[in-house]
Amino acid sequence: MSPATRVLIAPDSFKGTFTAAEVAAAIGAGALGAGVDVDLAPVADGGEGTMAILVDALGGRTETAAVTGPLGQRVTARYGLLDGGSTAVIEAAEACGLSLSPAGELDAEMASTRGVGELLLIARRRGARRMLVTVGGSATTDGGRGALDAIRVGGGLGGVELEVLCDVSVAFENAARIFAPQKGASPAAVARLTDRLERQAAQLPKDPRGVPMTGAAGGLSGGLWAALGATLRPGADYVLDAIEIDERLSRSAAVVTGEGRLDEQSLQGKLVGAIAARARRAGVRIHAVVGSTALAPADARSLGLASVREAPTLADMKRAGRDVAFELTAGSISSHTHQPFQLTPMEI
Repeated sequence: MSPATRVLIAPDSFKGTFTAAEVAAAIGAGALGAGVDVDLAPVADGGEGTMAILVDALGGRTETAAVTGPLGQRVTARYGLLDGGSTAVIEAAEACGLSLSPAGELDAEMASTRGVGELLLIARRRGARRMLVTVGGSATTDGGRGALDAIRVGGGLGGVELEVLCDVSVAFENAARIFAPQKGASPAAVARLTDRLERQAAQLPKDPRGVPMTGAAGGLSGGLWAALGATLRPGADYVLDAIEIDERLSRSAAVVTGEGRLDEQSLQGKLVGAIAARARRAGVRIHAVVGSTALAPADARSLGLASVREAPTLADMKRAGRDVAFELTAGSISSHTHQPFQLTPMEI
Protein backbone atom coordinates (compact mmCIF):
# COMPACT_ATOMS: atom_id res chain seq x y z
CA MET A 1 0.00 0.00 0.00
CA SER A 2 1.03 3.61 -0.43
CA PRO A 3 2.13 5.85 2.45
CA ALA A 4 -1.32 7.46 2.25
CA THR A 5 -2.82 4.33 3.82
CA ARG A 6 -0.02 3.21 6.13
CA VAL A 7 -0.11 3.69 9.91
CA LEU A 8 2.99 3.46 12.09
CA ILE A 9 2.11 1.79 15.42
CA ALA A 10 4.72 2.84 18.00
CA PRO A 11 3.51 2.46 21.62
CA ASP A 12 5.40 2.03 24.87
CA SER A 13 4.40 -0.71 27.31
CA PHE A 14 1.41 -0.28 29.59
CA LYS A 15 3.45 -0.90 32.71
CA GLY A 16 2.24 -3.76 34.84
CA THR A 17 -0.29 -4.94 32.27
CA PHE A 18 0.90 -5.21 28.65
CA THR A 19 4.25 -5.14 26.88
CA ALA A 20 4.89 -2.69 24.07
CA ALA A 21 4.76 -5.58 21.59
CA GLU A 22 1.34 -6.68 22.89
CA VAL A 23 -0.03 -3.15 22.66
CA ALA A 24 1.34 -2.65 19.15
CA ALA A 25 -0.09 -5.98 17.99
CA ALA A 26 -3.57 -5.17 19.34
CA ILE A 27 -3.70 -1.67 17.83
CA GLY A 28 -2.24 -2.98 14.59
CA ALA A 29 -4.82 -5.76 14.35
CA GLY A 30 -7.60 -3.20 14.59
CA ALA A 31 -6.04 -0.99 11.95
CA LEU A 32 -5.47 -3.92 9.59
CA GLY A 33 -9.09 -4.93 10.01
CA ALA A 34 -10.10 -1.48 8.81
CA GLY A 35 -8.16 -1.92 5.59
CA VAL A 36 -4.91 -0.02 6.10
CA ASP A 37 -1.32 -1.19 6.09
CA VAL A 38 0.56 -1.09 9.40
CA ASP A 39 4.17 -0.85 10.49
CA LEU A 40 4.56 -2.27 14.01
CA ALA A 41 7.30 -0.52 15.98
CA PRO A 42 7.00 -1.21 19.73
CA VAL A 43 9.24 1.23 21.59
CA ALA A 44 10.52 2.15 25.05
CA ASP A 45 11.92 5.24 26.73
CA GLY A 46 14.78 3.81 28.76
CA GLY A 47 12.53 2.08 31.28
CA GLU A 48 11.19 -1.44 31.35
CA GLY A 49 11.35 -3.25 28.01
CA THR A 50 14.10 -1.08 26.53
CA MET A 51 16.68 -3.85 26.50
CA ALA A 52 14.49 -6.26 24.55
CA ILE A 53 13.65 -3.62 21.95
CA LEU A 54 17.30 -2.63 21.46
CA VAL A 55 18.45 -6.25 21.24
CA ASP A 56 15.78 -6.95 18.64
CA ALA A 57 16.44 -3.76 16.65
CA LEU A 58 20.22 -4.04 16.70
CA GLY A 59 20.57 -7.79 16.28
CA GLY A 60 21.88 -8.96 19.64
CA ARG A 61 21.17 -11.74 22.09
CA THR A 62 20.14 -12.03 25.73
CA GLU A 63 21.78 -13.89 28.60
CA THR A 64 20.69 -14.42 32.22
CA ALA A 65 22.48 -14.15 35.54
CA ALA A 66 21.58 -14.52 39.21
CA VAL A 67 21.97 -11.20 41.04
CA THR A 68 20.74 -9.43 44.15
CA GLY A 69 17.16 -8.19 43.93
CA PRO A 70 15.87 -4.90 45.33
CA LEU A 71 15.23 -6.27 48.83
CA GLY A 72 18.20 -8.61 49.02
CA GLN A 73 16.62 -11.69 47.47
CA ARG A 74 18.27 -13.54 44.58
CA VAL A 75 16.66 -12.90 41.20
CA THR A 76 17.36 -14.08 37.67
CA ALA A 77 18.03 -11.04 35.50
CA ARG A 78 18.39 -10.79 31.74
CA TYR A 79 20.96 -8.63 30.03
CA GLY A 80 21.68 -8.02 26.36
CA LEU A 81 24.83 -8.38 24.31
CA LEU A 82 25.35 -6.50 21.04
CA ASP A 83 28.18 -6.21 18.53
CA GLY A 84 29.43 -9.71 19.18
CA GLY A 85 29.46 -9.10 22.93
CA SER A 86 31.50 -5.89 22.96
CA THR A 87 28.43 -3.87 23.97
CA ALA A 88 26.14 -4.86 26.84
CA VAL A 89 22.62 -3.62 27.56
CA ILE A 90 21.82 -3.64 31.27
CA GLU A 91 18.20 -2.99 32.21
CA ALA A 92 17.97 -1.74 35.79
CA ALA A 93 14.43 -3.04 36.21
CA GLU A 94 15.70 -6.58 35.62
CA ALA A 95 17.65 -6.37 38.89
CA CYS A 96 15.77 -3.82 41.00
CA GLY A 97 12.41 -3.31 39.31
CA LEU A 98 9.15 -2.62 41.12
CA SER A 99 7.80 -5.93 39.86
CA LEU A 100 10.54 -7.78 41.75
CA SER A 101 9.33 -6.63 45.16
CA PRO A 102 6.93 -9.16 46.72
CA ALA A 103 3.33 -7.94 46.88
CA GLY A 104 2.87 -5.57 49.79
CA GLU A 105 6.61 -5.37 50.48
CA LEU A 106 7.61 -2.18 48.67
CA ASP A 107 10.26 -0.43 50.74
CA ALA A 108 11.75 2.62 49.08
CA GLU A 109 14.22 3.14 51.92
CA MET A 110 15.63 -0.39 51.92
CA ALA A 111 15.50 -1.14 48.18
CA SER A 112 18.97 -1.32 46.63
CA THR A 113 20.49 -1.10 43.16
CA ARG A 114 23.21 -3.61 44.11
CA GLY A 115 22.03 -6.08 41.48
CA VAL A 116 22.59 -3.50 38.73
CA GLY A 117 26.22 -3.19 39.75
CA GLU A 118 26.52 -6.97 39.74
CA LEU A 119 25.14 -7.14 36.21
CA LEU A 120 27.64 -4.52 35.05
CA LEU A 121 30.48 -6.57 36.54
CA ILE A 122 29.20 -9.76 34.90
CA ALA A 123 28.98 -8.05 31.49
CA ARG A 124 32.50 -6.68 31.96
CA ARG A 125 33.81 -10.18 32.65
CA ARG A 126 32.05 -11.37 29.50
CA GLY A 127 34.16 -8.92 27.53
CA ALA A 128 31.86 -5.91 27.13
CA ARG A 129 33.77 -2.64 26.64
CA ARG A 130 30.71 -0.43 26.21
CA MET A 131 27.59 -0.61 28.35
CA LEU A 132 24.13 0.87 27.92
CA VAL A 133 22.26 1.05 31.21
CA THR A 134 18.53 1.53 30.76
CA VAL A 135 16.85 2.98 33.84
CA GLY A 136 13.24 3.35 34.88
CA GLY A 137 10.69 1.22 36.67
CA SER A 138 12.97 0.71 39.66
CA ALA A 139 11.88 0.07 43.24
CA THR A 140 14.86 2.06 44.49
CA THR A 141 15.77 5.52 45.74
CA ASP A 142 19.35 4.85 46.84
CA GLY A 143 21.10 7.28 44.51
CA GLY A 144 22.92 4.37 42.94
CA ARG A 145 24.81 3.58 46.14
CA GLY A 146 24.08 -0.14 45.99
CA ALA A 147 25.38 -0.41 42.42
CA LEU A 148 28.48 1.66 43.17
CA ASP A 149 29.29 -0.41 46.26
CA ALA A 150 28.97 -3.65 44.27
CA ILE A 151 31.23 -2.30 41.52
CA ARG A 152 33.83 -1.14 44.02
CA VAL A 153 33.88 -4.49 45.84
CA GLY A 154 34.05 -6.28 42.49
CA GLY A 155 37.17 -4.41 41.40
CA GLY A 156 35.65 -1.75 39.17
CA LEU A 157 34.71 -1.70 35.51
CA GLY A 158 38.16 -1.03 34.09
CA GLY A 159 37.50 1.99 31.90
CA VAL A 160 34.30 0.74 30.27
CA GLU A 161 32.38 3.33 28.27
CA LEU A 162 29.16 3.81 30.21
CA GLU A 163 25.98 5.35 28.79
CA VAL A 164 22.76 5.67 30.79
CA LEU A 165 19.45 5.84 28.92
CA CYS A 166 17.10 7.89 31.09
CA ASP A 167 13.31 7.87 31.00
CA VAL A 168 12.87 11.17 32.88
CA SER A 169 14.61 14.54 33.03
CA VAL A 170 14.25 14.93 36.82
CA ALA A 171 17.36 16.00 38.75
CA PHE A 172 18.96 13.93 41.53
CA GLU A 173 17.64 15.90 44.50
CA ASN A 174 14.03 15.60 43.33
CA ALA A 175 13.99 11.83 42.78
CA ALA A 176 12.44 10.96 46.15
CA ARG A 177 9.82 13.70 46.09
CA ILE A 178 8.57 12.83 42.63
CA PHE A 179 8.95 9.06 42.45
CA ALA A 180 9.32 7.53 45.93
CA PRO A 181 5.58 7.66 46.81
CA GLN A 182 4.85 5.17 44.01
CA LYS A 183 7.58 2.96 45.48
CA GLY A 184 5.83 2.70 48.83
CA ALA A 185 7.30 5.75 50.61
CA SER A 186 5.21 7.69 53.12
CA PRO A 187 5.60 11.49 53.34
CA ALA A 188 8.00 11.02 56.26
CA ALA A 189 10.00 8.47 54.25
CA VAL A 190 10.17 10.86 51.30
CA ALA A 191 11.68 13.49 53.57
CA ARG A 192 14.26 11.01 54.89
CA LEU A 193 15.12 9.82 51.40
CA THR A 194 15.52 13.37 50.14
CA ASP A 195 17.87 14.14 53.02
CA ARG A 196 19.83 10.96 52.25
CA LEU A 197 20.16 11.91 48.57
CA GLU A 198 21.37 15.38 49.53
CA ARG A 199 24.07 13.90 51.76
CA GLN A 200 25.10 11.41 49.08
CA ALA A 201 25.33 14.16 46.48
CA ALA A 202 27.76 16.10 48.65
CA GLN A 203 30.00 13.01 49.00
CA LEU A 204 30.18 12.01 45.34
CA PRO A 205 33.14 13.01 43.13
CA LYS A 206 30.80 15.30 41.16
CA ASP A 207 27.63 16.90 42.47
CA PRO A 208 24.61 15.60 40.51
CA ARG A 209 22.15 18.09 41.99
CA GLY A 210 20.54 20.33 39.42
CA VAL A 211 21.76 18.18 36.51
CA PRO A 212 18.92 16.98 34.25
CA MET A 213 18.30 13.20 34.14
CA THR A 214 20.36 12.45 37.27
CA GLY A 215 17.20 11.50 39.20
CA ALA A 216 16.23 8.53 37.01
CA ALA A 217 15.74 5.20 38.81
CA GLY A 218 15.84 6.93 42.19
CA GLY A 219 19.12 8.65 41.45
CA LEU A 220 20.89 5.61 39.96
CA SER A 221 21.66 7.61 36.82
CA GLY A 222 23.13 10.42 38.92
CA GLY A 223 25.31 8.06 40.92
CA LEU A 224 26.73 6.49 37.76
CA TRP A 225 27.27 9.93 36.23
CA ALA A 226 28.97 11.37 39.30
CA ALA A 227 31.13 8.41 40.32
CA LEU A 228 31.88 6.63 37.03
CA GLY A 229 31.67 9.39 34.44
CA ALA A 230 28.65 7.90 32.69
CA THR A 231 27.06 9.82 29.84
CA LEU A 232 23.36 10.48 30.34
CA ARG A 233 21.11 10.29 27.29
CA PRO A 234 17.34 10.64 26.81
CA GLY A 235 16.25 7.04 26.47
CA ALA A 236 13.28 7.72 24.24
CA ASP A 237 15.32 9.45 21.54
CA TYR A 238 18.04 6.78 21.70
CA VAL A 239 15.51 4.01 21.10
CA LEU A 240 13.72 5.97 18.37
CA ASP A 241 17.01 6.43 16.53
CA ALA A 242 17.84 2.73 16.94
CA ILE A 243 14.59 1.65 15.27
CA GLU A 244 14.96 4.33 12.53
CA ILE A 245 11.70 6.01 13.47
CA ASP A 246 12.24 9.08 11.27
CA GLU A 247 12.58 7.02 8.11
CA ARG A 248 9.52 4.98 9.09
CA LEU A 249 7.52 8.15 9.75
CA SER A 250 8.39 9.35 6.25
CA ARG A 251 6.59 6.26 4.89
CA SER A 252 3.45 6.71 6.99
CA ALA A 253 0.32 8.84 6.88
CA ALA A 254 -0.25 8.68 10.63
CA VAL A 255 1.37 7.33 13.78
CA VAL A 256 -0.28 5.83 16.84
CA THR A 257 1.69 5.94 20.06
CA GLY A 258 0.72 5.41 23.66
CA GLU A 259 1.56 4.40 27.22
CA GLY A 260 -0.20 3.16 30.32
CA ARG A 261 -0.91 6.61 31.71
CA LEU A 262 -0.75 9.93 29.91
CA ASP A 263 0.03 12.68 32.42
CA GLU A 264 2.40 15.57 33.12
CA GLN A 265 5.40 13.22 33.09
CA SER A 266 4.62 12.64 29.41
CA LEU A 267 5.82 16.22 28.87
CA GLN A 268 9.18 15.54 30.58
CA GLY A 269 11.11 13.20 28.31
CA LYS A 270 8.63 10.34 28.14
CA LEU A 271 8.05 8.47 24.94
CA VAL A 272 4.80 10.04 23.75
CA GLY A 273 6.35 13.50 23.82
CA ALA A 274 9.46 12.34 21.97
CA ILE A 275 7.48 10.65 19.20
CA ALA A 276 5.10 13.61 18.95
CA ALA A 277 8.02 15.99 18.38
CA ARG A 278 9.34 13.85 15.54
CA ALA A 279 5.90 13.41 14.02
CA ARG A 280 5.42 17.18 13.98
CA ARG A 281 8.73 17.64 12.19
CA ALA A 282 7.73 14.98 9.65
CA GLY A 283 4.27 16.49 9.14
CA VAL A 284 2.61 13.24 10.23
CA ARG A 285 -0.63 13.23 12.21
CA ILE A 286 -0.22 11.57 15.63
CA HIS A 287 -2.79 9.79 17.80
CA ALA A 288 -2.42 8.46 21.33
CA VAL A 289 -3.94 5.26 22.72
CA VAL A 290 -3.47 5.09 26.49
CA GLY A 291 -4.61 3.07 29.48
CA SER A 292 -5.76 6.25 31.21
CA THR A 293 -5.12 9.96 30.94
CA ALA A 294 -4.78 12.81 33.40
CA LEU A 295 -3.39 15.23 30.82
CA ALA A 296 -5.32 18.44 30.23
CA PRO A 297 -6.52 19.03 26.64
CA ALA A 298 -4.27 22.09 26.41
CA ASP A 299 -1.23 19.98 27.27
CA ALA A 300 -2.26 17.32 24.75
CA ARG A 301 -2.54 20.09 22.19
CA SER A 302 0.93 21.34 23.10
CA LEU A 303 2.27 17.84 22.35
CA GLY A 304 0.61 17.96 18.95
CA LEU A 305 -1.75 15.03 19.57
CA ALA A 306 -4.63 14.81 17.10
CA SER A 307 -6.62 12.58 19.46
CA VAL A 308 -6.39 10.65 22.69
CA ARG A 309 -8.28 7.41 23.26
CA GLU A 310 -8.41 5.49 26.52
CA ALA A 311 -8.02 1.76 25.93
CA PRO A 312 -7.27 -0.22 29.12
CA THR A 313 -7.80 -3.67 27.54
CA LEU A 314 -6.46 -5.37 24.42
CA ALA A 315 -9.97 -5.38 22.95
CA ASP A 316 -10.21 -1.62 23.49
CA MET A 317 -6.83 -1.14 21.85
CA LYS A 318 -7.98 -3.11 18.82
CA ARG A 319 -11.08 -0.88 18.54
CA ALA A 320 -8.91 2.23 18.89
CA GLY A 321 -6.65 1.06 16.07
CA ARG A 322 -9.67 0.39 13.89
CA ASP A 323 -11.10 3.84 14.59
CA VAL A 324 -7.87 5.63 13.78
CA ALA A 325 -7.73 3.68 10.51
CA PHE A 326 -11.33 4.61 9.69
CA GLU A 327 -10.49 8.25 10.35
CA LEU A 328 -7.50 7.99 8.03
CA THR A 329 -9.39 6.35 5.17
CA ALA A 330 -12.78 8.03 5.54
CA GLY A 331 -11.86 11.37 7.03
CA SER A 332 -13.89 10.80 10.18
CA ILE A 333 -14.57 8.16 12.81
CA SER A 334 -17.32 5.75 11.88
CA SER A 335 -20.41 6.79 13.82
CA HIS A 336 -21.80 3.28 14.25
CA THR A 337 -18.84 1.85 16.16
CA HIS A 338 -19.00 1.29 19.92
CA GLN A 339 -16.29 3.26 21.72
CA PRO A 340 -16.93 2.97 25.47
CA PHE A 341 -13.52 4.21 26.58
CA GLN A 342 -12.87 6.82 23.90
CA LEU A 343 -12.14 10.37 25.02
CA THR A 344 -14.33 12.57 22.85
CA PRO A 345 -11.74 11.65 21.05
CA MET A 346 -10.23 14.93 22.23
CA GLU A 347 -9.71 16.25 18.74
CA ILE A 348 -7.14 19.03 18.49
